[in-house]
Amino acid sequence: MDRTLAADLARLPDLLDATRRAAADALSTLDARPVVPSRVRPDAPESLSSPPPLPEHGTGTEAALAAFRERWEPRLSASAGPRYLGFVTGGATPAALAGDWLTAAHDQNSNSALDGAGQDLERETIGWLRELFHLSADHSGTFVSGATMSNTTGLAIAREWLGERLGVCPAEDGAGALGPARVLSGAPHSSIAKALSVLGLGRNSLVKVPTLPGREAVDPAALDRALADTPGPAVVVANAGTVNTADYDDLQAVAALRARHDFWLHTDAAFGAFAALSPDHAHLAKGLDASDSLCIDLHKWLNVPYDSAVQFTRRPDLQARVFQNSAAYLGPLGDHPDLVHLTPENSHRLRALAAWFTLRAYGRHGHREIVERDIACARALGEQLSREPALRLLAPVHLNVVCFTLAADPTPARLTALREAVAAEVFVTPTVHEGTPALRAAFSNWRTTQADAHRVARALRTAAREIA
Repeated sequence: MDRTLAADLARLPDLLDATRRAAADALSTLDARPVVPSRVRPDAPESLSSPPPLPEHGTGTEAALAAFRERWEPRLSASAGPRYLGFVTGGATPAALAGDWLTAAHDQNSNSALDGAGQDLERETIGWLRELFHLSADHSGTFVSGATMSNTTGLAIAREWLGERLGVCPAEDGAGALGPARVLSGAPHSSIAKALSVLGLGRNSLVKVPTLPGREAVDPAALDRALADTPGPAVVVANAGTVNTADYDDLQAVAALRARHDFWLHTDAAFGAFAALSPDHAHLAKGLDASDSLCIDLHKWLNVPYDSAVQFTRRPDLQARVFQNSAAYLGPLGDHPDLVHLTPENSHRLRALAAWFTLRAYGRHGHREIVERDIACARALGEQLSREPALRLLAPVHLNVVCFTLAADPTPARLTALREAVAAEVFVTPTVHEGTPALRAAFSNWRTTQADAHRVARALRTAAREIA
C-alpha cells in the first residue's frame, strides 16, 4: 500500500473528525458569509488561469483538507443557506446530511439485487414518497440524479408507449421507427427539449400550446384543439409548478382530455409536487396521480443533498423494455426488475438513504412545515417588493417563486447590475417572463425564515433605488 495512503488509514478517525469540524465551521458561518462571493480576478495569483500541476507524490488527507479550505472554500457560494434563492435550490436538513455522509461511508451500488439491501431501502423510501405526494400504488418509482434525468426517463417510457400504439419498438428499432412524434406542452421546462434531443425525438417535436391569459398554465381548450389536429398518438407534458411563476396546469382537466384523445401524460412536478404537503395548497397538485409518468426533484424542496430526484410511472413494463441490461453478472429481468433495468444508469450511489433519513427523522409534519414556511416567506417578499416604486412584480406569488423586475428600463444589463449589487445578501437568477427581462427568487431551503425574507427585501429595495 502507498505509504501516505497507509498513514491516512491508520489515522482515519482523526481525519474524519477534522473533516467534521471543517463541515461544522462551514455550516455555522452560512448566515455571515456572502451568499455569492466576489469573483476572483483573472490576474489574481489564486486564479484558475495558473492551476498547480498534479502532485507526483501526495501529502495526505490533512494537507488536502488544508489546501481545500485555503484555495476553494472561500470561493464556494452559501447555497446551503437561507438566502440562496436561485434555481429552486434546497439545502440539506441535519438528517439528510447524516444520511448522505453514511451513503459515502458505506459506498453502496444499489442497482443489483445480488447485493440487495440498497434496493430494499430504496423501495421503502419510494413507498414513503408515494404516500407523501398522495400517489396510488399504481405508481412505481426509482431514484435518478435530478429533474432532467427524471424527465428524460419519463419521456423515454412515453416514447416506448408511442411505439406500442403504432406497433413498433423504439427500444429495439430506434426512434426513427416511430416517424414524426408530437409532444405538446404549455410552458415546458428547458429540460424537456433537452430530453427530446437525447431520445432521438428531436427538439422540433415539441409543440408549444397557448397558455391562459396572463398565466403560464396551459389553456385546456387550446390543448384539446391541438390534440385534435395531431395525427395518431401524442405525448402531453403537463406542468405542476412552472419555473418563472410556479403556475400549475389544471391537471384534472388535462387528464380528462384522454376521454377524446390518445396521449401519454407526463407531468413535470419537479418542485410543484410539494404543494401536496400543504392543506392550503394541495388543490394545486390535485390530479398528479393521473400521470402516466411523473418527475419530482428531491434536492429541491425535500432538502436532501445534490443529486437526488425520483421518477414515477404506471408502466414499469415499458420502462424495463427501454432500460433493460443483459449481462451474466446482473440479475434477471423478471416480474420485478432490479433497478439496473429501470434507468440509464448501470450503477448509482445509494441516493435513497439521505431521503430515507430526512423522512424518518421529520415525517410528513416536519416537511409540511418547511414547505409552508417557504411559501409564507415568498409571499412576504412579494408583498414588500410590490410596494417598492423601483421594482415591479410580473406575476402573483402562486407558491414559492417571486418573479420581479425593475420598474423602469429593465434591461438585462441593469438587472445584472442589480443581481451583483445584492450578491452578498441574496442570490437570485435571471429569466425572461412574457418578453420582459426579470429576476426570480425561489424559496425552498429549510433554514429560511421571515427575517431572511425581510433582509432580502431590504437589499433589493436599496440596490434598485440606487440603480434607478
